[in-house]
Amino acid sequence: MPQRKDSDSRRLLRRLRDTLGSAGAGQDRLDSITHHIADSMGTEVCSVYLFRDADTLELCATEGLKAEAVHQTRLRLGEGLVGRVARTGRYVNSANAPSEPGFRFMPETGEEVYSSFLGVPIQRLGEKLGVLVVQSREARMFTDDDVYGLEVVAMVLAEMAELGAFQGTTEDSLPLAHRFPSFFRGASGQEGAAEGRVWLHEPRVVVANPVGDDPKKEKARLHEGVATLRTRVDKMLADADLIADSDHSQVLEAYRLFAHSRSWLKRMEEDIALGLSAEAAVEKEQSQARARLEMAADPYLRDRLHDLDDLSNRLLRILSGQGSDTGAEMPDDPILIARNIGPAELLEYGRKLKGVVLEEGSVGSHAAIVARALAIPLVIHASRITTDALNGDPILVDGDGGFVHLRPEDSVAAAFRDKIAMQAAAQSRYAGLRDQPARSVCGTRVELHMNAGLMADLPSLENSGAEGVGLFRTELQFLTRTRVPRRSELVALYTRVMDAAKGRPVVFRTVDIGSDKVLPYMKPQDEPNPAMGWRAIRVGLDKRGVLRMQLQSLIRAAAGRPLHVMFPFVAEPSEFREAQKMLMEELAREQQFGRPLPLDIRVGSMLETPSLAFAPVSFFRACDFVSIGGNDLKQFFFAADRENERVRRRYDTLSEPFLSLLDQIIARCEAAGVSLSFCGEDAGRPVEALTFAALGIRRLSMRPASIGPVKHLIRSISIRDLREVVDQARADGQPVRRAVTEFLARNGGPG
Repeated sequence: MPQRKDSDSRRLLRRLRDTLGSAGAGQDRLDSITHHIADSMGTEVCSVYLFRDADTLELCATEGLKAEAVHQTRLRLGEGLVGRVARTGRYVNSANAPSEPGFRFMPETGEEVYSSFLGVPIQRLGEKLGVLVVQSREARMFTDDDVYGLEVVAMVLAEMAELGAFQGTTEDSLPLAHRFPSFFRGASGQEGAAEGRVWLHEPRVVVANPVGDDPKKEKARLHEGVATLRTRVDKMLADADLIADSDHSQVLEAYRLFAHSRSWLKRMEEDIALGLSAEAAVEKEQSQARARLEMAADPYLRDRLHDLDDLSNRLLRILSGQGSDTGAEMPDDPILIARNIGPAELLEYGRKLKGVVLEEGSVGSHAAIVARALAIPLVIHASRITTDALNGDPILVDGDGGFVHLRPEDSVAAAFRDKIAMQAAAQSRYAGLRDQPARSVCGTRVELHMNAGLMADLPSLENSGAEGVGLFRTELQFLTRTRVPRRSELVALYTRVMDAAKGRPVVFRTVDIGSDKVLPYMKPQDEPNPAMGWRAIRVGLDKRGVLRMQLQSLIRAAAGRPLHVMFPFVAEPSEFREAQKMLMEELAREQQFGRPLPLDIRVGSMLETPSLAFAPVSFFRACDFVSIGGNDLKQFFFAADRENERVRRRYDTLSEPFLSLLDQIIARCEAAGVSLSFCGEDAGRPVEALTFAALGIRRLSMRPASIGPVKHLIRSISIRDLREVVDQARADGQPVRRAVTEFLARNGGPG
């Protein structure tokens, strides 16, 4: 633990605190700070570089370098020693800076006479704010105590920046934090557009006083907070309704290990000894954990650092008293902003949300599934938005393109409102088609069904004009609970779903868990590629108790009504036959108990693996219906992970190889006399939907909002003519997408 400079460090931090509380502009504060640090460190130079944008650092204040270089000297991320510190998040310490790899000489600063260099990152909870540098003429290697002390100072500067100490004005050149418009390019998790106000899922804890006057008092507060944290984590683990060795219990056990970590507590005590408050010490260690998280290549290590990050947030809220309920009122048009969020938490907000923006997440995540069910726009991978957004900030969410405009300019907002108005007008026109069939000009009839997963989805069945539910995702009821649902709960839910459908068919897909959908009470599987691992029907056939309970629940809910059951992720006919046999056994058992059986029962399979396309015709004859699961089938056919943004959009659904696969599936279903549908994102995209219909797929299942546009186009064109266009393009080796798009443009479609 550093001892030699404890008193000097505390004196310096008190000076910085006094500077924070002093009147004056942000530039004056920065100038004063560089003077105090240089004086305390015994160096001729102290400089502060702040990020002007994500890739550019600017010299914003200095003691010792040429004053005229301030706001004129800029460096790209990674350029020079300063840029290296900013890029890596690690300090650089050298007694001979010009000899260091990557050194950049900046003659306008007059730094050539200074040999020694020590630079540390200024960062807060993963957000890189800038770099703090001290330099000296003497060829001096700074000690570990010097490095540690300067990191503590950098931590205080980061907190001062968060508190607005360095906000710019119209008279100076400092950045204006949380004032400028910001643009975030993420990825689409759910289509749609929304305008509203920011609502932070977990508002940042603001450390009002990063400097502690009494180290003994601050250490006592830290120990008291850690003791409370340990008690709460222990209680969470004791009270959790979990099976032994479950995924959730292992996470809580990791929390417990971190909470009882002596090294974590010791590091925070050292920070307090140098002058930080208890809150600032926690946040300093959290920021360094975030930096390590970004650099970690090992997924297991990243998960453990995430645990520590979450634990630090809990401790900060205990110490500061700043819980999730900050007293702020949710705006009337909230756009939820979060790093990530679980399905149960998102469901608690419900339909009051206008949209959701996440820093993490994936197109197949629990949050994305719920967002689709709630029909609200979702943008994922909007990096760093939680650090820039403030509650109440105006925000525009474009779920179609995966874009977010924070504090948008008036011209951007006006153009965005025009887009929303056009979409609303189009939906109004489509509403007039609600009771009309999707019959093309040539008389071809296409059935349009909707996907669902929540009771909240069911009102859309009538409003959208869907002919039924082509896919009801039953796993959401398992994902949003900390225990396995009871049979009686499932029976009640499935009964309400059938009641709400008012006689329209509902296809219940049995639980598709595993892969990205891991139950909190299920023992985790260490699988290098979970999407191709132990999931869906494989879990159901191995854990027969859960599947049997679900089949019993569906049979009892039908109670004399038709029942449609579909098994997911079938890779070979034997899996379907085994699951079908289980269903027949449960029907026989229910009959023995004298319970009413379904009026009619139809059993189908999802076709999500290329292997099933090559199954014998006898398999297809054994099915009452087959549904192509486009999302999974595409990722396995193209060997492109649909959770990987780098590759998931590389491959075209309308490419010749994939269309040939569809041809084979269609031919096998026609030979077996079994009905075929297409379910997935592509079914709701007009160009893809019409191409599928032209190939011969007469049933499509999509999100409710897509039914109107697809039905409008089907009724506007001749499917027979489109088939000729598709066949000709394929025969000529031309892109089918372009041919279909040009055909639609000529016939009044969205060219």
